[in-house]
Amino acid sequence: MAAPSLEVIAAQLESPNLRDRMIALASLRHIPAADAVPLIKKVLDDESLQLRSMAIFALGIKKTPDCYPILVKILETDPDYGIRADAAGALGYLEDNRAVEVLSRAFYEDTDWLVRFSAAVSLGNIKDPRAHDILIKALDSQEIVIQQAAISALGEIRDLDSVPHILRFAQSEDWLVRQRLAEALGNLPTPKSISALKYLEKDSHQNVAQSASISLQRLEESNNLS
Repeated sequence: MAAPSLEVIAAQLESPNLRDRMIALASLRHIPAADAVPLIKKVLDDESLQLRSMAIFALGIKKTPDCYPILVKILETDPDYGIRADAAGALGYLEDNRAVEVLSRAFYEDTDWLVRFSAAVSLGNIKDPRAHDILIKALDSQEIVIQQAAISALGEIRDLDSVPHILRFAQSEDWLVRQRLAEALGNLPTPKSISALKYLEKDSHQNVAQSASISLQRLEESNNLS
């Protein structure tokens, strides 16, 4: 069955039926970014939050010069925290280093934890070392999921200076925090990382112990340490 034409998709996006609009938006995944983005823009202000969320995610995948400023504006101005969080997440998919400052500001200033969580995750996706300070601050968050995101992100950006800061989570009561630590340390080749991973290999939770073993193996295979 042939994919619908751009004209058909554009018409479907104007349909009063939400299901039609959702199907049309989903069909854009097979369309080149330059053709898809103008159509995605048509539903960015849709009455359906679900459709808006899908459209914002699509802008993170279909990378054109238009996507970055649109997502920044949504992150900074949209009244719905879920939509702002979606925009923060999509900026991470773009992997545009310009977003480091924007995401850091969102982390400091946004009042909703979900937006701050998405900002921390995206800073890891962008892998820019300038995110060090904001992610270290995120470790002190009251929300455990933000702590998890910050630990993972510091591993993603391979921030060796963060090792002393994240090792305090080796005895966290939350096993997911310990697992994120074990995973992150696999990207952080230091003697302290090795020692911590050997400790985490004996963790009472199987997922943590397994993640620690995988990270140790990764460090050994990369010959980062003798």
